[in-house]
Amino acid sequence: MIVSNETHRLRLSVEPIRSEEVRVIPETETPRRGRGPVRALTRRHLLRTASACAAIALLWQGAPASAQAARDTLIVAGPRTPESLDQEYPPTEAVHELRRNVYERLLAYDMQTGEDGVSYEDFSKITGALAESWEVSPDFTSITFHLRPGVVSATGGALDADDVMWSFERGWNLKSNFHWYMTQILNIEDPAAAFQKIDDMTVKVTIPKPSPLLEKLWINSDLGILDADAMKPHLTGEDPWGSRWLATNSASFGPYSVAKYTPGQEIVYEANEKYYRGAPALKKVIFREMPTTANRVAALQAGAVDVAEYLSPRELAMVEKMPGVSVHKVFGNYIHRVEMQNEMKPFDDPRVRQALNYLVPRDEIAQAVYFGTARPTKSPISEIYPAFTDAYFPYANDPEKAKALLAEAGYPDGFKTELGYRTGDQLEEEIAVILKTAFAQAGVDVTLSKLPASTLVERYTQGEIPMYFFRDMAIVPDAAYVANLWLNSDSLIDYSRFKSDEVDALIDSALTSTDEPKRIADMQRVQQVVMEQAPWVFLFNPGYQLATRANVKGYSWYTPNGNAWFDFHKE
Repeated sequence: MIVSNETHRLRLSVEPIRSEEVRVIPETETPRRGRGPVRALTRRHLLRTASACAAIALLWQGAPASAQAARDTLIVAGPRTPESLDQEYPPTEAVHELRRNVYERLLAYDMQTGEDGVSYEDFSKITGALAESWEVSPDFTSITFHLRPGVVSATGGALDADDVMWSFERGWNLKSNFHWYMTQILNIEDPAAAFQKIDDMTVKVTIPKPSPLLEKLWINSDLGILDADAMKPHLTGEDPWGSRWLATNSASFGPYSVAKYTPGQEIVYEANEKYYRGAPALKKVIFREMPTTANRVAALQAGAVDVAEYLSPRELAMVEKMPGVSVHKVFGNYIHRVEMQNEMKPFDDPRVRQALNYLVPRDEIAQAVYFGTARPTKSPISEIYPAFTDAYFPYANDPEKAKALLAEAGYPDGFKTELGYRTGDQLEEEIAVILKTAFAQAGVDVTLSKLPASTLVERYTQGEIPMYFFRDMAIVPDAAYVANLWLNSDSLIDYSRFKSDEVDALIDSALTSTDEPKRIADMQRVQQVVMEQAPWVFLFNPGYQLATRANVKGYSWYTPNGNAWFDFHKE
């Protein structure tokens, strides 16, 4: 399970992926190198897999049209439906995907095709979306948007400045996603001074301090523009911003609108035929919630669905061998790590934190758990973002080095500690078992605590658990933005309680500096300090993978890791 913290608010995934049966290795038994935890392949497991296939077959008998029958309909199986359709709802993976398909933004990145044939955002080239053109003031304290004429929402409303201004006003007053970006990143304090309608098709945003993110920020799908005319009939005295209605309906200018939403079961997207970039090739996208990964695999294999999201690395290794199935893999912006409570002994000593990093058998984990779909994380900054460097990563697997560091720190015989992971997260459980064995080489006795997600989050947010798994991504491709989220001691999601006065000062400077070479140099110094201080046990970039039927084309990747169905088509 992944917890996304983009807006300094925490939202738990409600439906964890259920694990397959695992026999946890006793302490006296050594894992087989390269194969991970020993699996008990039981009759019950085989029957359950067969039952899943049978259930899928029964589910789809008599369906009006199979996944492969209609070229303009895509059927998707994923872990969960969005928790809400309102763009002010705290972000989760399901919500990110909804926003990518329904809410249109003012700006976007140009797309480029990688060597793997996948379309990626080109972070060096910003293009217009709802804004046909824009100007940034020379001092980076204002941006003026000239709206694209002829843009029509799914309900037929024409885009104008009133839609943008009302969206800004709503977002500010609800004090959620929009408000966080405006106050924490752009330092806006007075919305009346910040947001100005120039004419019917022009809006200006003015900020009190320069910001190098003044353009990039408006690419976020968290900052979509609403069709104010479609919203206003649903406003009431008790609900002046239509939150109740927008939780289950959509009103924006994106390629799709939501035709049906049954939380916990299904969401149906219908094409906006008047979308400004052209009518989508897929006229309908049906997303069905299938919490169990075995069911998603069975449905894809049977042809009952076109797309299966969030399969485990083990399942992906199996699925890519199936005839008629394709697996798309990208190394995106996720960072998976074990965070240590830096204020709690013995983790208040950086030598202890360094020692644990030297004990991680990364090659073994890469093969036994990730099946080659991940690669080691060597920086706190996402590896695909500007200013990333892995030059300061020293942590090869070196138990003798780890023992020496622990002895220097006053722990020659090791110590006892606890590592928390989420109930139902099979991948983290497998890594936890390997880490327990690896840490024991230096006398570190780790108690593995499998906890409900809510309990684990409560413990690490309150600083009550010494070590815990954490997986997240930052959707703005800027090193200072990423560092500010996770490493600034003033950040609400610096759960590890890492504090460096130098790092804080460098981050704060980079958030207002427009001297890009200096920003890059400062952020590389941040990475150097963080790798030396080792606030986390650095693990892996797990990548993002998607399994589809072979006739599904057009796979693309965006920083929120949500699929953009406008890019897809079926052959």
